[in-house]
Amino acid sequence: MTGQGVERARAAAGLLLEARRSGPIGSLPESCRPRDEAEAYAIQDAVAASLGPIEGWKVGAGGPEETPACAPLLAGSVLASPARLDPARHPLRGIEAEIAFRFARDLPPRETDYFPIEVIQAIESACAAIEVCECRFRDRATLDPLSKLADNNLNAALVTGGPWDGWPDLTIDCQAVRLSFDDRVLVEKHGGNTAGDVIRLLVWLANHLRRRGQGIGRGQVVTTGSWTGLIPAGPARQIAAEFSGVGASIVRFQNTK
Repeated sequence: MTGQGVERARAAAGLLLEARRSGPIGSLPESCRPRDEAEAYAIQDAVAASLGPIEGWKVGAGGPEETPACAPLLAGSVLASPARLDPARHPLRGIEAEIAFRFARDLPPRETDYFPIEVIQAIESACAAIEVCECRFRDRATLDPLSKLADNNLNAALVTGGPWDGWPDLTIDCQAVRLSFDDRVLVEKHGGNTAGDVIRLLVWLANHLRRRGQGIGRGQVVTTGSWTGLIPAGPARQIAAEFSGVGASIVRFQNTK
């Protein structure tokens, strides 16, 4: 990336960091709004440099043939279930039920692409997860896709359930998922991850990161996209995502003081 691109990324990151401290902004000005994916990822890097270290990654795709997109999970954002979050710090409380993978081996940068078997052999376990989404922009509905990507694809937290060793037998279309807000079931169905093959996402991520001089680290968690879409929790106090045979993840929105 050119020097001008680096400066644009730093300027955008500064605005997003301030939004995390002081509240959402309207939009990134034209002078630093990302013009392509390279600039959006450079903004992610600049934010992570201030708020790291990186504890994991989120990756997803809108369809089986679509190119995935990713974002880092920043320091303090990966929590064990049941997790308690302060509602005052989570105004959107966007909820997504997901399946995440924990890695037992490093997949560091290298010259050549990783083969799928190498990525699979690096996985330690999987788990049910809840991604809690927040937006550093005031109007999520009109946010352009590159600004959304620059804003870590809306990630705020990832709450992970207990380890599941049966992930090699995961069948997306058959997997049952249920999402509940308090005592009300909002979603109950089989399948739903738009990406299709989640292992494809993990392989893409490993190679995307290695081309950028990064990597998946031992102990890091990678979550692989929503099975339910993003649903605002509103006044709900307890959120439960349950994947039959996999496990559950629970978030409680309670004042932490």
